[in-house]
Amino acid sequence: MKFTRRQFNKAMAGAAGMAALGPIGHAFAARDDQMNILCWEGYNSDEVLGPFRNANSGASVRAESGTSDPDMINKLRAGEVNVWDLINVNQPWARAQLYPEKLIKPLNKDRFIPYFDRMLPEFSGPYPLAFADDGELIGMPQRYGPFSFVVNTDKISRDMAEDQGWKLFLDSAMKDRYGVLTYDNWNIMHMCLTGDQNPFEPMDDAGLEKFKGTAETIFAGAKLLTDDLVAMNTALINGEIDAYFTGGTYTASPARFDGATNIRGITPKSGPVDGKGGVVWIELTSAVNNPDPSKLAEDFLEFVQDPEICKAVSFSEGTYNPVSQMGDAKVFEKYDKDELDAIQWDSLGEEMARSLDYQVVSSYDKLNEIYNAAKRG
Repeated sequence: MKFTRRQFNKAMAGAAGMAALGPIGHAFAARDDQMNILCWEGYNSDEVLGPFRNANSGASVRAESGTSDPDMINKLRAGEVNVWDLINVNQPWARAQLYPEKLIKPLNKDRFIPYFDRMLPEFSGPYPLAFADDGELIGMPQRYGPFSFVVNTDKISRDMAEDQGWKLFLDSAMKDRYGVLTYDNWNIMHMCLTGDQNPFEPMDDAGLEKFKGTAETIFAGAKLLTDDLVAMNTALINGEIDAYFTGGTYTASPARFDGATNIRGITPKSGPVDGKGGVVWIELTSAVNNPDPSKLAEDFLEFVQDPEICKAVSFSEGTYNPVSQMGDAKVFEKYDKDELDAIQWDSLGEEMARSLDYQVVSSYDKLNEIYNAAKRG
C-alpha cells in the first residue's frame, strides 16, 4: 500500500538514502556523535543537516528519505529501530501504530511543550495528535498543508471551485478538462468524499458499490493520469487541463513560486464528514525507541524549531509548505510576500478550518482493489 503524497520522489529516495547511510553496522558506533533520521524529503537537505553537523562538532548525521509512511514504519518493524533515531511521518501513525507498538518513545515534555506556545493557533493547544492516549508527548509537528484539488483560476474561479467542491469532477462539462494526480491513497480518500462517503469509517457492500461508481466516473472523465506533480502543473499552465484531482498547497506551490499564481490549491467549503470536505496532512517527527539511543535525536528536534531552520525545512526540495512554527514572529518574518503567496497564506487558516485530519482509510484494501480496477478502465 502506498500512503504517499510524494510519489514523484520515490525513484531516487531509497537508493540515495541507503548510500548515505552506509553499512547498517556502522550505525552502532559512537552513538553520541551520530544521529540517523528516516524522513520525508526536506529534513535530509544540506540546508538543514549541514548546520546541525556544524553545531555538533561535525557529528555524523545521516538521513534517508521515504516513499510512504507505511514503508518507513515497516523498516522499524523489521528491526531498524537499531538504526534510526528519529522518524518523520504523517499525523495518524505515531498515535495509532508507532507508539502502541513501542517503535517510538516519549519526548521530554519539559523541553518541548514550551515550543507549542509559539506555534500557530491550530497547533498551540497543543496539537492533540502529538500525544498518546496516556498523555505522553510522542511527536513534534512542523510541515503541513491542505490537500484536496487544484485549479487554474483563469478557467475555473476559486469561488466556483470552493462552492462546487468535489462535485466539480462529476460535472459532465468537465470531461477531458482535468487530470488525476495518482497519489493512490489520497485519490481513494478524495473519491470517497466526492461520493459523500466517509473514508475513515468501514464500508459495507452498498458503500463499496457507490465508491465503484464514483471511481469509474472520475477516471472515465480524466484526460491525464500521472504521479508527477511537475507534469501535472505544466499541463495546467499550458491549458491542456483546467484542474486536477488530488493536490493542494504542496503540489501547487512550485508553480505559484515560479509566478503562475493562477494555479491554486482548493479546499471545498463543505463536505460529507462533519460538514468538511478537505483533508490536511501534518507531519510529526518522533524519537525512535532505539536500544542504543543517540543524545542528538532530541537535540535535532529542538534544532529544527530555530527560525532559520524552520524556513529551510519549509522551503526545500522544490515544494514549499507552511510550518506550524509560523506563529512565532521570528519565523514568520523569514518569509517574503512571494513566498507567502506560494503557500497560499491568504487562505490557509480558513482552509485548515474546513479540513479533516488525514487518517487511516478503514476499508483500504477493498477500496484499493476497486480503485485500481477503475484506473485500469
